[in-house]
Amino acid sequence: METNKLYECTLIIDGGLQDEVIAAAMAMVQRVITEKGGSISSVLEIGRRKTAYLVKKKSIGYYAHIEFTAATAVIAEIEKVLRYEEELLRYLIIHLTGALLEMRKRVEKYSVVIGSPEDAALAEAAASDVARK
Repeated sequence: METNKLYECTLIIDGGLQDEVIAAAMAMVQRVITEKGGSISSVLEIGRRKTAYLVKKKSIGYYAHIEFTAATAVIAEIEKVLRYEEELLRYLIIHLTGALLEMRKRVEKYSVVIGSPEDAALAEAAASDVARK
C-alpha cells in the first residue's frame, strides 16, 4: 500500500473571468483532488494579481494555493484532468518534503505580508514596546 504524501498545488486562473466562474473553477479543482483520493488540508486564495508576463495572452490571473495529501499515483490523474481545463492558465503540483516545510516555517517566522492581520499585530506590539521604553 502506498502512503500519502503532502503536496501543494499552485493555480493561476484567468483573472478576467467573473467571480462566479472563478469560484466554480476553484471548486472543480478541489473536487478533482478529493474524487481522486486526496485530502485537502488548506486552501489559500490570494486573489487577482498582474502576471509577470503574458500567460496564454492574459495579463491578470487569480492566484491560489491548495495543500493536500494524496498517493503518488494520484498526482498524474489529477494533472491529466487539470491539463484540459480552459479556465486554468497555469498549475504546478509539488511534493512538500521535510526540507521545504522547514524552510517555509523559517520564512514565515521572519516575514509578514503588508496589510495582513499579522502586520497589524506586529505594529501594535512594536508600538507597545516603544511606549514601555
